[in-house]
Amino acid sequence: MARPVIGIIGNNYHLENRFSVQLAGENNLQAVADVLDALPLIFAGDPQITKLSDLLEVVDGVLLTGARANVHPSRFGVAAHPSHEPYDERRDALALPLIDACVERGVPLFGICRGFQEMNVAGGGSLHPEIRDLPGRMNHRMPRLETGEIHPDPAVVFADRHDVQLTPDGVFARILGSDLIRVNSLHGQGVLEIGDRIVAEGVAEDGTIEAIRVKDAAGFALGVQWHAEYDPQDNPVNRALFEAFGEAVRAHKASR
Repeated sequence: MARPVIGIIGNNYHLENRFSVQLAGENNLQAVADVLDALPLIFAGDPQITKLSDLLEVVDGVLLTGARANVHPSRFGVAAHPSHEPYDERRDALALPLIDACVERGVPLFGICRGFQEMNVAGGGSLHPEIRDLPGRMNHRMPRLETGEIHPDPAVVFADRHDVQLTPDGVFARILGSDLIRVNSLHGQGVLEIGDRIVAEGVAEDGTIEAIRVKDAAGFALGVQWHAEYDPQDNPVNRALFEAFGEAVRAHKASR
């Protein structure tokens, strides 16, 4: 039997300020190939290129990845500001209806970082462009040197930095076998108001929402704010999440 196909959303970039390209981080592809034993397939984060109905005929699951760009504030009723750029409005235009379609059809959906934020917005929630500016919140952005440059060592950048308290006997707690986990942290934007269709199942020590599920989903529909794709080959928390996603993907594939 052919391996499952996991659709991985692309991000719009201008390479060398000249070439329009669709990019997805290789760690996402490697996680799908290694842990799920599935075929990662990048699709364009642009509704002018990717037709949802065709995409969902091809893929057995969808991975919404992290990205440099923030979700555009107009998607949750807030005015945009230059200091919160860049944005990727073409990805917004595809990802939000894609989430709705996956939830309705039972296509397994796993959102990471920006993907997690997209799931909250699709579920009726809002985001704050800079979580660290809220009273009592810590800096969730990646570590930097004293010069302001991003730390050059990926092991430092992606190191576990804070705890996440999970809902007892919730979906995440059952998958991970614990109510308390420790995760990395590489985001500026975060959940402000939780969507009506979203259930928060994981919260950082400063109150920042870190793990969610879609309450009315017909299948697997989970999102995490941390970068679970970085090390699921070795990290037991992230591996368990990708394995659960893989089980849902295989079940969905078998039912088609």
